[in-house]
Amino acid sequence: MSDAKKLIEAFEGSGAAHGTTVVGRTGRNGKAESDSRVVRGALTEEKIQEHIEGKMGVGSIPITQDNMCKFGALDIDTYDLDLKALNDKVYEMKLPLIMCRSKSGGAHLYLFTKDWEPAALVREYLTEMSVALGYSGCEIFPKQDKILADRGDVGNFINMPYFGGDITTRYALDAKGESMTMAQFHKAVSKARVSASDLDEMTFGGERSHFTDGPYCLEVISSQGSVTEFRNIFMFNVGVYCRFKWPDDWKKHHEDYNRMLCSPALEAGEIVDLQKSLMKKEYFLQCDICPLKDHCDKKICKSRPFGIGSSAPDAPSVGGLTIMLSEPRMYFMDVDGQRLQLTVEQLQNQTLWQRSCMDQLSMMPPLMKANDWQQMINGLMSKSVKMDVPEELTISGQFKELLTNYCTSRIRAVSPEELSMGKPWTEDGLTKFTMSGVTQFLKNRGFNDYNRAEIQEQIKNMNSGDDCYGHQNIRKEDGKFSTIRVWWVPAFENETALQNVEIDNDIPF
Repeated sequence: MSDAKKLIEAFEGSGAAHGTTVVGRTGRNGKAESDSRVVRGALTEEKIQEHIEGKMGVGSIPITQDNMCKFGALDIDTYDLDLKALNDKVYEMKLPLIMCRSKSGGAHLYLFTKDWEPAALVREYLTEMSVALGYSGCEIFPKQDKILADRGDVGNFINMPYFGGDITTRYALDAKGESMTMAQFHKAVSKARVSASDLDEMTFGGERSHFTDGPYCLEVISSQGSVTEFRNIFMFNVGVYCRFKWPDDWKKHHEDYNRMLCSPALEAGEIVDLQKSLMKKEYFLQCDICPLKDHCDKKICKSRPFGIGSSAPDAPSVGGLTIMLSEPRMYFMDVDGQRLQLTVEQLQNQTLWQRSCMDQLSMMPPLMKANDWQQMINGLMSKSVKMDVPEELTISGQFKELLTNYCTSRIRAVSPEELSMGKPWTEDGLTKFTMSGVTQFLKNRGFNDYNRAEIQEQIKNMNSGDDCYGHQNIRKEDGKFSTIRVWWVPAFENETALQNVEIDNDIPF
């Protein structure tokens, strides 16, 4: 079996579309410019071979049209990421992930399943793994539990490894942190595949025996061995938990946790200082600082009696943005793993966006400051993925379709003299018409998207830049000749001038 076919099997996903990425120059910040697009049609062995040969990079969309998947991934794109240290942690925690270096120097950690599983389930396991690894909030593929397939949505793709074959910067790492060849990668994928029941039995870390009714971040951190870094931050938040759970003797429990979980334990004076601070007012958990934010799962934490509480701000996680290049454009945004369809007005106006969330997702996110909203949207737009659409979904495509109907319908002229009546006339491989005739035809059919100048530009494009207007001689009733100004396009296939055909009354005037 060829390497291309093995890659297709490893990254089997959507049969409706795939992704392509053209990488441009690398900026001073080390980030490479790229143009990412979703292309209709399944990945083929030929496309994968071009990827392996370094001609055109491709990506696979994990989620299918019925919301199932056989692989998923964590996309960790952190500046100055220590790939070997992260890879070592994956192996230490015995996570069923294969790590590959991404094109930007980050990490793609792939999960491969034995059977097709619901995308929502795969996302749930990957979220738990990202929290255990300390990369809560990283991108997860598939990006959504369900896609809006009936609205043309196909999901998001992730770039595949081994662009350029074995001579690549997008390689997988083995247990020693060394690069794998493609042959080694294929064997590793077969060995790493897991079932849903396998994942159910995994703990993604050590034994979870502390804080199981409290902050999820503290539970995860304490399950990974003695706390040696950020001990003051850790113990301050342990104190917040203790005050909530044991308001009468919280200090004793606080000191017990210090001895049990910290190595070395904080000095008695440091603990006393923390407790004095905690007594000054009712503090809340410091969810937005390290290491708590690195191991955060707000959904779980909010469900616990001594977690962050159900009254905590419920700001959703807003992910990627896909732009469907229809006219007008349509936007798909990932919000808490759900897909939100938006117009440009709803994307620009935060209140309209909030209303769309209420209508489509049954949730009402809190509004953020105007500047924060603008920065977020600009960030999403800069990293957006474009989705090509059939030409008929564009305004120019609609114009061409109507012009074709105009030039080939029964209203065609049987003689050039009928050009003055607004009818199209075909001769010598060209279909001619007056501008007033075609504009009236478009107006009668409700097409008002182009003015005359824009219509003329489209006609020029259909003539490949060649001459597309001039004069036509016609005979008047008195037998004398006159000229009228006409425009033309190449005659459409199978189109010929009408001869001795009854004139249709459906003229554009």
